[in-house]
Amino acid sequence: MATQERATLARRARHRLRTRVSEYPRLYLPFARHKYPGPSPEVIGPETEFVIDGYTRSASTFAVYALQLAQPAPVRLAHHLHAPAQLVAAAQAGVPALAVIREPRGAILSQLIREPGVALRDALVGYARFYERLCSCRDRFVVADFEEITKDFGAVTRRVNERFATAFAEFEPTEQNVRRCFELIKLRGTLSPVLLGFESGTVTAGELGPEVAALARQAGPAGQEWIPSAERDRAKAALREQWARPALARLRERARCVYEMFRGPG
Repeated sequence: MATQERATLARRARHRLRTRVSEYPRLYLPFARHKYPGPSPEVIGPETEFVIDGYTRSASTFAVYALQLAQPAPVRLAHHLHAPAQLVAAAQAGVPALAVIREPRGAILSQLIREPGVALRDALVGYARFYERLCSCRDRFVVADFEEITKDFGAVTRRVNERFATAFAEFEPTEQNVRRCFELIKLRGTLSPVLLGFESGTVTAGELGPEVAALARQAGPAGQEWIPSAERDRAKAALREQWARPALARLRERARCVYEMFRGPG
């Protein structure tokens, strides 16, 4: 067996293992706390005030920045783990939580652009298993679709406040506010501890300002993978033929059914 083939099989095995283990809080969260000590991703803990999570490429980054930018004071947030265990733990602990979701083709094709080592078949299975695992506790968090998050996150926050009797300030989707979100998203690839700390609620907006100004002066493409681009659109177009293969019809239908069921009222 060639070295490249062995590497591909190893990557697939790791992805499949992570898909399954990440469904169980007692198994996955201790590992995640060790792997991700902060500032981002952030794993749910005693200090957590709110959880935002979901399958990867489902607008969780926009939701995190929109939430924090709207608040008068930082919110201690668990986020970006992209593991069902995070939301299951929130449901078990009674912590306010938002589960984000995106229609499967958009989420998965975007994932494969960013994670070329993931097989399309495995991503389809992973997407379906992610939300199937959450069905039993779906009534214990608010669910928001990609489109609603990116177009009117204020309405999403309103539903969170109504559901959990919280008082988070609502994000106003003005052109200026949306642009500010995307400016921060563009800088995310710098891995600035200050910027990532702002996501998790350990850095204030006042502390963030000077850091953003400094990062913005650093020319370069860092962070572009977090936002839509023409290059990514072209890469997605090349994957659409694979997506339409008859051999994947059953898995596509499973993912579609899970999406339609999960994104319903709530």
